[in-house]
Amino acid sequence: MLRVAVPIDVSAVSSTASTAFALATPLRVGDLLRAAVVEALGPRAPQDKRERVVRSTLDGLNSGRFVVEIDGRVYDDPDDVAVCSGTVTLRFFLRRALAA
Repeated sequence: MLRVAVPIDVSAVSSTASTAFALATPLRVGDLLRAAVVEALGPRAPQDKRERVVRSTLDGLNSGRFVVEIDGRVYDDPDDVAVCSGTVTLRFFLRRALAA
């Protein structure tokens, strides 16, 4: 389980003049996975290692080896959009574990 802080989309708030974007930010699952990898590896991890782990994580999600649960909702496509606010919790599940 990983917790990731969700940034506020300031440009969306200012361009739409709507505070709704300050309360909830739509993010692609792939972008949340990238943030989770950086969080898990830490800020001192080498850039090439972060890139390799991000690539293998996205490949695993695309191939269907696992799914990711973001705040209780299951996603299997990195292009899906999750609406988040504050901090999100990501959990990873192997497909075969969900089938059992």
